[in-house]
Amino acid sequence: MDKIKPSFRPGGKLAKLESVYDGMETFLFTPNETRSSGVHVHDGNDMKRTMITVVVALLPCLIFAMYNIGLQHFMAIGQPDAGVFSMLVFGLLAMLPVIVVSYGVGLGVEFIAAQIHHKEIQEGFLVTGLLIPLIVPINTPLWMTAVATAFAVIFAKEIFGGTGMNIFNVALITRAVLFFSYPSKMSGDAAFVKTDSAFGFGDGQVIDAFTGATPLGQAATNVGDQLSLVGVDGSPIGMCDAFMGTIAGSPGETSMVCILIGAVILLATGVASWRVMLSVFVGGFAMASLANAVPSATYPGSLIDPLQHLCLGGFAFAAVFMATDPVTGCRTHVGQYIYGFMIGVMAILIRVYNSGYPEGAMMAILLMNAFAPLIDHCVVSFNIKRRLNRAK
Repeated sequence: MDKIKPSFRPGGKLAKLESVYDGMETFLFTPNETRSSGVHVHDGNDMKRTMITVVVALLPCLIFAMYNIGLQHFMAIGQPDAGVFSMLVFGLLAMLPVIVVSYGVGLGVEFIAAQIHHKEIQEGFLVTGLLIPLIVPINTPLWMTAVATAFAVIFAKEIFGGTGMNIFNVALITRAVLFFSYPSKMSGDAAFVKTDSAFGFGDGQVIDAFTGATPLGQAATNVGDQLSLVGVDGSPIGMCDAFMGTIAGSPGETSMVCILIGAVILLATGVASWRVMLSVFVGGFAMASLANAVPSATYPGSLIDPLQHLCLGGFAFAAVFMATDPVTGCRTHVGQYIYGFMIGVMAILIRVYNSGYPEGAMMAILLMNAFAPLIDHCVVSFNIKRRLNRAK
């Protein structure tokens, strides 16, 4: 890297690609430069290392996602005893193209933007590029994922100034674009369970009892005051299934166990705010308990147990990996409690009382992203007034 460095500096034959070189160098090596004046923290733990920590925290969800994609597939074709290795291989073959498209398109836009503006390549997409495959249904066509990713990076990030300047969570904007542009590919029985083969691996005929609807999708269409959730093979879904994640859903959002492992990593390294995480779950549980206290056949989501609500859909994944985004969330401590609590409340409120949209976590976070600056402003203004009154 040091030998080729002069070629990328001003005056070199590859000077126009200086941003590309800088991005690769800082990705591979810890920066050895610090400020010589002013008040700065002299630390080698830059933003790229922070992003890599989040990627590591996402790995348990990614590995389980591959296993669960294979599990749901082989259950759907009547081969539940196919073996863990076969399930992992099938899931890998199914997810790898989505990961490649996500990173390829997103980083491509980042590289182009850096070259146009003669800036360093932004590192924020290291996390976003992995979040997108984990929250997008496995059967979403690759070209749709590419279009939505490009749109989100350009219009939800780059036009605001790049990493650290965006108002909304980029991964959730990608999912929102897909949901509102191609709703038939983002919901229904055919979106969340891959029934066809992956590169010729895993051929089989779908069983008669097959249902590809997620538990929340089943709840939204339930009739009567009794709710019974079933898996892809027609077997009942219990609390243990919901907690472990062996159910249909977006790849990375099903396993509460893996999400909690990721939460421990983020909290232990100080990357994420425990205030936001805790308040999201408290708000969600409070709203789910309130809805469940007055169950109604008109709103079948109210029939779901409050604890089960927290395990189903993308609620827990959003609470740990998306609500804690420091760029789009609140900065003040009090604001973080309010921000997280309102996300939890809004997510369950949308999920229960809007049967046309059984998953509310995405909309709740995007809505509160818009209100985060206002919440912080109100908290700071209140503190200023309180201190002025104390000084009188």
